[in-house]
Amino acid sequence: LPGTAMNRISPRLLTIGCGAVYLFMYAPLLVLMVFSFTPTEYGVAWEGFTLKWYETVFNNKNIQDAFKVSLMIAIPCVLISTAIGTITAITLYRSRFLGRALFQGILYIPLIMPDVVIGISLLLFYSSINLELGILTILLAHISFSIPLTTLVIIARMQRIDRTLEEAAMDLGADEWTTMRKVTLPLLKPGILAAALLTFPWSFNDFVITFFVSGVGSSTLPVRVYSMLRLGVSPMVNALGTLIVLVPLIIVIIGTRLARRSVS
Repeated sequence: LPGTAMNRISPRLLTIGCGAVYLFMYAPLLVLMVFSFTPTEYGVAWEGFTLKWYETVFNNKNIQDAFKVSLMIAIPCVLISTAIGTITAITLYRSRFLGRALFQGILYIPLIMPDVVIGISLLLFYSSINLELGILTILLAHISFSIPLTTLVIIARMQRIDRTLEEAAMDLGADEWTTMRKVTLPLLKPGILAAALLTFPWSFNDFVITFFVSGVGSSTLPVRVYSMLRLGVSPMVNALGTLIVLVPLIIVIIGTRLARRSVS
């Protein structure tokens, strides 16, 4: 009887606990979104509903330029890091060479290292080679910390691939390149898409590292938001923050559904 009572109570407590954790995590975002629709100038009180702050965001030239810079960095970063990550994942998973385990372990370092340390290190490196800060330095920085993410995601997908399918293709006369193109890459497609979908918001929303390696005229959208916050939190900042959260989320959701359809 006591065990039965505990079994009845535990799922309820678990549900309440999970709900409390999610509320704690996402309540600030909900407050941000709610106050992006208030007509008051400083957004400290709710006095009605309006969309004028979103209109202001879309008509702001500085925000438009920052959004273009973010896309100019995020899109190439996704393409390059996903391609390199795919090649690296296949090499690490299929090849056997001295130091393979060490090399694979090194991939985790950029993911667990504080962003401040990475940003300062990249800034010192760029200064040592006299590379002018700008869009190129931001792109190189984003690629450097995105490759480990894409590689590990694709390796996880490769571990679920049945090697007998590749062996069957080669037994039927296909060479290694044809097997890679016709069998391996189609099987890796969900992992590659997942890596790309994770990399886009990873790059688009990065602030700390970008803050260190950006130059004059190369401010991304998160950096622009930070500069706007120094003048106070206005509903326009709330509206822009809402868009920064929702746009990558919508892209990820759409991409995930397309990936599922392509797999099925």
